[in-house]
Amino acid sequence: MESINILVTSVIGDECLQQIAEVSPKVKLTDVSSLLRAENGGDFASKEKLDALLADTKVIFGLRLPQNIISRAPELKWTQLMSAGVDRFLDTQMVQSPVILTNVSGIHATIIGEFVLGLMLMFAKNAPMHFQMKQEKQWTRLPPSSLRSKTVGIVGLGSIGREVARLAKAVGMKVMATRRSAKREGKARNVDIMLPSGQLQRLLADSDFVVLAVPVTPETNRLIGEKELRSMRPTAYLINISRGDVVDEEALIHALDEHWIAGAGLDVFTTEPLPTDSRLWELPNVILSPHIAGGMEDYVMRATERFVENLGRYLSGKKLRNVVEEERILKV
Repeated sequence: MESINILVTSVIGDECLQQIAEVSPKVKLTDVSSLLRAENGGDFASKEKLDALLADTKVIFGLRLPQNIISRAPELKWTQLMSAGVDRFLDTQMVQSPVILTNVSGIHATIIGEFVLGLMLMFAKNAPMHFQMKQEKQWTRLPPSSLRSKTVGIVGLGSIGREVARLAKAVGMKVMATRRSAKREGKARNVDIMLPSGQLQRLLADSDFVVLAVPVTPETNRLIGEKELRSMRPTAYLINISRGDVVDEEALIHALDEHWIAGAGLDVFTTEPLPTDSRLWELPNVILSPHIAGGMEDYVMRATERFVENLGRYLSGKKLRNVVEEERILKV
């Protein structure tokens, strides 16, 4: 029986390793997480050992990849990433190679949907001002508002966008959304108004909360700039849980400073970690978090389950799930 060499590049634990190994007797599994961690840290003492393993590898599973992966792994057929975002993996070699790239898109939908709902509730209930008053020991009554009857505009109706829509409808909000595949105005499940992506300005103008849930592509790079921010209501909030490059950060800071919009909830930034001299740290109408909206206690197990499902399909010759359209996702 011909074996299939699979390298695991991230620490996933014995239970997850066993789960992968049990998919088929053909599976020959090697954990190279320590070798890759050393190499990424500048220790190349084990480079030859890692190169030898890469030379016969057919499949890779992990959160990070070795440098120059295509030239070092000439037998590589498929890479399953443990993340949903793939833009940082798409160098010229990867895009031009025949290697199939898949991600775990979808496993974050529930947790990020909850995160977005939490941000909307914090803004509606004046949580940023309450945090500030606590620090200053002030007792000022600020009237809260309700999410019910407010409009949320979701830019990108993928798995995350759909979950945001479901939760928004559950609290009585009106839902608008744009989707790349939409050709004309219509409706969708939990979406009152579905718009083609070309009608973004309408969504921005009509929304109390604008949620960015798109990948970084040539079309979405700096999708939200000065023109778009000026299109929003002065009482509206921008929430970004996609990628920092979707927003012109300097234009956003200007908009927040001059109150073109009421505030922003940001989990992603152009530069991460966010530089200490960024004005975003200081602005009182900003809630920020260090790119953790998709985090969950059982992330590794859920990502492994996705890989195990895909591995079974791969060994059976079936079409893989979550195949990345590399040319479309490639950043400009």
